[in-house]
Amino acid sequence: MRLAFLFFSRTQSHGIGHLKEERFTIISRSDQETILIGQEIGSLLAEGDVIALVGELGSGKTWLTKGIAHGLGISPATVVTSPSFALVNEYQGRVTLFHMDVYRLETLSEVLSAGLEEYLHGGGVVVLEWANRWPDILPEHTITVELLILDDHSRKITLISRSPRAAEILGAIEKKSPK
Repeated sequence: MRLAFLFFSRTQSHGIGHLKEERFTIISRSDQETILIGQEIGSLLAEGDVIALVGELGSGKTWLTKGIAHGLGISPATVVTSPSFALVNEYQGRVTLFHMDVYRLETLSEVLSAGLEEYLHGGGVVVLEWANRWPDILPEHTITVELLILDDHSRKITLISRSPRAAEILGAIEKKSPK
């Protein structure tokens, strides 16, 4: 699938130590485009990958996760919802998707006692909503996805890598973008 209807830009900056931060920005003009972007991301993910979602309420975190689920081979008929109260929703595809939401957790102690950190270092793919609340628990290979509301329908979606695995995924997405 080619995402020709989207705007892409890529920037690099020097990070701390040997890690270089790379950013790849996509403009989505609808919920359906956000799902397609998520599907492209999901198609590239493998067991052990972690996606950290950052964005205010209504920015499209769950729409993007629905697309990631489709990209992981989870049936489009499966209802993907934010696990605000359950903390973790699990979906079976070619790789298991663990969709997590830490919005309601007030302390690091609550995060740790809920056992969420174990998912970050286990099998499957983890998508963590509100990841900016607890960045210290995220593994180094995490891909951060920032979602910014531009207007009622448009979102600026920025993927951020700080590791070779995350950079590999951003590079694969860039190859599918218009030149």
